[in-house]
Amino acid sequence: MRVAVVGASGNSGTALLHALREEEQVTEVVGIARRRPDGTAAPYDVARWEQVDIAAPVALADGEDFVVDELARALDGVDTVVHLAWLIQPNHERDLLRRANVDGTRRVVEACLRAGVGHLVVASSVGSYSPVDDDERRDESWPAHGSATTSHYAVDKAAQERILDEAEAAGLSVARVRPALVFDADAGAEIMRLFLGALVPPALLRPGGLPFLPLPAGLRLQVVHGDDLADAYRRIIVQGATGAFNIATEPVLTGKDLAEVLDHGRVVEVPPAALRPVVSLAWQARALAADAGWLDMAMNVPLMDTTRARTELGWEPRGEAKETLRELLVGMVEGQGTPSPQMRPRESWPQDQLPPGSVPADGLVAEAEEDSAAHRVPAHLQRDILGLYLSDHLTGATAGLERSERMAADYADTDHGEELARVALEIREERELLVNLMDSLSLRRRPHRQAAAWVAERAGRLKVNERPGGSPMTPVLESELMRSAVMGKLGLWQTLVELSPDLGLPAPMFEALAQQARDQAETYERFHQHIIGTAFRQGEID
Repeated sequence: MRVAVVGASGNSGTALLHALREEEQVTEVVGIARRRPDGTAAPYDVARWEQVDIAAPVALADGEDFVVDELARALDGVDTVVHLAWLIQPNHERDLLRRANVDGTRRVVEACLRAGVGHLVVASSVGSYSPVDDDERRDESWPAHGSATTSHYAVDKAAQERILDEAEAAGLSVARVRPALVFDADAGAEIMRLFLGALVPPALLRPGGLPFLPLPAGLRLQVVHGDDLADAYRRIIVQGATGAFNIATEPVLTGKDLAEVLDHGRVVEVPPAALRPVVSLAWQARALAADAGWLDMAMNVPLMDTTRARTELGWEPRGEAKETLRELLVGMVEGQGTPSPQMRPRESWPQDQLPPGSVPADGLVAEAEEDSAAHRVPAHLQRDILGLYLSDHLTGATAGLERSERMAADYADTDHGEELARVALEIREERELLVNLMDSLSLRRRPHRQAAAWVAERAGRLKVNERPGGSPMTPVLESELMRSAVMGKLGLWQTLVELSPDLGLPAPMFEALAQQARDQAETYERFHQHIIGTAFRQGEID
């Protein structure tokens, strides 16, 4: 059996690779990730790696999705796909999260259908369930429409469920795994980074570190150890199981349980309504990585009944809930991780991401970043130079878009109007692609430069010509400028073709954009050839 794991370098993916190493029925594992982990280190050495970013933006006039093409190629000959990839940070960039999580799931489904994969296993969540206001256990038949509309995580998990409904209708066998909070020691550094952020001292989580524990009143949590969740995935893969499975261990944790694990037993319950604005303000100030939607979701999710997983899969968790939480807290205090970009231990964080009181490893270089999300540019690339390069091209694209749309409007009634309008639309789509690409890579856009380019281009329109109707030389100069601009843009796409393997982006997309730039240059060349005669002689442009 050949198994592909999308998001294999994350927390659940790492645990699943450990589990699949010992599974005799699995003959090959294909690991798919946006950035490769250390393929020589366990457990990542069990997989053959393919680098694909399922959140990569695509903006081509014909709508072709090169990410799906790349995924389908990577899934050729695979029997089961396990889709675990999910982006939590940067949660200030909502469009990026939806593209990665919802559109990313749609891309995985489409790639499975194209590649003829028969079995898809997807990481859903307890957050996908509709909200409740009691402690009654719910099985998998409970509606999955999202536990909180204020939670981007819950909203996107519910949207993912609808995509899986469509996948089943298209004939794909689908298993939906709905786990509780997934904890283990190796996730310590990652969870600190994703949910607490760089301003929270890890020492506070050490047993006895807090004089008391403030928690929202009525909080109760279900958790599961990463290894136990991986065992559930393994059983679903081997058995070819379909349908939904709740995965959680016992007992349900209350605020008092959390306080006992932290070794002081003193908890102060705070009304959630009073706590929410504090969390929201801390998130807005970048002092806390998790937004208030996580609190809303925690207070509304149902308690899950795990009978189906136990009876049909033969699954039994080995980790007890309090011990699982204690293991996570130790991992968070010690900054544990693995040789994966997402799971890297705290000792390898850039200095600006280290919590107070932490001692950075020697030789680390501080790098500014708005959110606590992991860098989305691999360390061997010069992040600052790449960011400046893309920002400069975005500045040029901003001015070029203004000029191209003005030309399309000015010459709409000529023989070249349709071609110029098509090129202007392509340039708009390309600029949007560049914006999304920089957001995906967490690179600064430097909007003041784009604003200056827009103002400069608008100011150029105020040039006073000697003729009331405008100078006939204007279209000549404009076509020459735009021809030069799109040829400069050709260099951008060629550069990204070269860098695409490092960034996990589809090279064919940038190759197609490079050809599109050549075609645009030819359009402006034809327009230029048509008008140069009339510009310097008597007559009008047809």
